Amino acid sequence: MSESVLSQAAADGVVQITMNRPERKNALDRASYTGLIEAIAAAEADISVRVLLLTGAGGCFTSGNDIKDFAMAAAAGEGPKVAIDFLHAISTAKKPIVAAVEGFAVGIGTTMLLHCDLAVAGCSASFRLPFAALGLSPEGGSSYLLPLVAGSKKAAELLMLGEPFDAATAAEAGLLNAVVEDGSALETGLARARALAAMPPESLALTKMLLKRGSAAAVAETIATEARHFAERLRSPEAIAAFAAFLKK
Repeated sequence: MSESVLSQAAADGVVQITMNRPERKNALDRASYTGLIEAIAAAEADISVRVLLLTGAGGCFTSGNDIKDFAMAAAAGEGPKVAIDFLHAISTAKKPIVAAVEGFAVGIGTTMLLHCDLAVAGCSASFRLPFAALGLSPEGGSSYLLPLVAGSKKAAELLMLGEPFDAATAAEAGLLNAVVEDGSALETGLARARALAAMPPESLALTKMLLKRGSAAAVAETIATEARHFAERLRSPEAIAAFAAFLKK
């Protein structure tokens, strides 16, 4: 497993998966995505694990895709395949996933919350969906799921304008269950994870399956459709110019 992703037991039945590139605000490069996929697969296969707890190191969830790494992948014609593989892994996980968010949750750092069963964030956490501003398009099934949880007007505001929004707005938009004091998101998330881990596991897995059953096919289709457009946009003059401007900062 990549050192940019750490996996460790956090409590009985709970594995904590930590995005671990604090020097880059846990920006996700290809190695990070591979590490996340491996960590989710290992937790899913381990019968002693009942709940996954997802968080970020250094007081930050994730600043989203590593733009330099993404620009290199686009130049090499590789596209966003490993990121899409991660989205498939998190969206189809059978065990409950709890997210604990502090600091930044940008891009996929926000869209992955749509696939977590529970999510809490510190009150100063900052969220953003900057895809359009970067010359890209929505990903992670967000063009389908966000209107469902936030309403069509709010989803359009967040995805089209791409402006930063706070934890209270994220909660109102259905991305979070609770907003807590800064620095206590992990503690609160762990408490929720431990409560889930104490539940009858087969009943819990069945409940999750039934909750997702009605939208599972649509989510998978949306992720695939978004991925095709996203890959095309990565090679677009708009995205290339936006990446170049970002890397000059």
